[in-house]
Amino acid sequence: MAPRTAEELQAFGVMDPAMVAELSRAPVRDPQPSDPYYGDNSHAALRAHRATTLREKHHLRYIPGPIPDAVHEDDRKIRVRDGAEIMVRVYRPVKAPEAGSPLVVMYHEGGWSMGDLSDEETNCKALLEVKVRKWEGIVLTMLGLRRLAPEYRFPTWINDSWDALKWAAKNATSLGADPTQGFLVGGGSAGGNIAALLAHLARDEQLSPPLTGQYLCVPAITCFTPPASIPERYRAEYLSHPSVTPNTDPVLKSGEDFEALLTHVLGGSLDDPLMVPFLYGERDGRHHELPPVYLQVCGLDPLRDEGLVYERVLREEAGVRTRLDLYPGFGHYFWTNYPELTRSREFVEDTVKGIRWLLEQKA
Repeated sequence: MAPRTAEELQAFGVMDPAMVAELSRAPVRDPQPSDPYYGDNSHAALRAHRATTLREKHHLRYIPGPIPDAVHEDDRKIRVRDGAEIMVRVYRPVKAPEAGSPLVVMYHEGGWSMGDLSDEETNCKALLEVKVRKWEGIVLTMLGLRRLAPEYRFPTWINDSWDALKWAAKNATSLGADPTQGFLVGGGSAGGNIAALLAHLARDEQLSPPLTGQYLCVPAITCFTPPASIPERYRAEYLSHPSVTPNTDPVLKSGEDFEALLTHVLGGSLDDPLMVPFLYGERDGRHHELPPVYLQVCGLDPLRDEGLVYERVLREEAGVRTRLDLYPGFGHYFWTNYPELTRSREFVEDTVKGIRWLLEQKA
């Protein structure tokens, strides 16, 4: 496959008419005087505003509430390496299939410093609800709630996430899963970043049973690394970086100031492979022997070209099997922020199809 041209990439960033109409009908919610955090510019206030915005649209999601006839949910606490406890939510079918239950471990979005278990529940429930009733395939999804920055700075969240993945592998049978039927790791945005890192750690540390696939949804792969730091052979395809193309994404506002955020709020570094998955490959070719990858990338997203370049590197340089769905004209996490869009419903359905594809690659 030839590299994408600048014209192709720029076309992906032209807002879809449906997105234009939705923004006109329902503009981005600004803090209101009635909000308890109104006038507060702290990180805690930003976190609260994000939660409020998503909560107000939660009832419009693809699957807005419990589906007790198909999916059983329960929360558990697990202990991590420093003795602290983190929460995981386990989704299981009311009726398990005779063939066995693949295990999927998901990590939520939120820029490593926001978010909770509700962020990825639509995907978790959709995977179980659709699969149980139509395909009898995946029947267990677990979502790990890691500790967040700035209260817990880097690398706390990756350590928590790695410990949760090892816990899931060790306890799969008691959870009702059979990883030989498929063992996937996944997540969106910061969760996609974590999933990509965990795939490397699982390979290097020989996680048992091994992962069979990874789901990377609008992932942060270079974490807004400046174009000058990207290998020259990919710079012409790295146009969505805000220093190159002005950011018009209605949701993801961070960009050129990300390194400051990384340093002061997260405590990470763009030089650390545990923060930047792309570095694993550039330093010693360690993208090889990773499990198959399903990626979803959005055209308006300033993270767009991070995902597109990474897919090319995995497929062309490392020989990793990949599947890519691209959503021209739509922005970062549009399906939860604008759940009434037809494309938002299609996005969730694509996710289910992509996970099914991953499970079919396990052999």
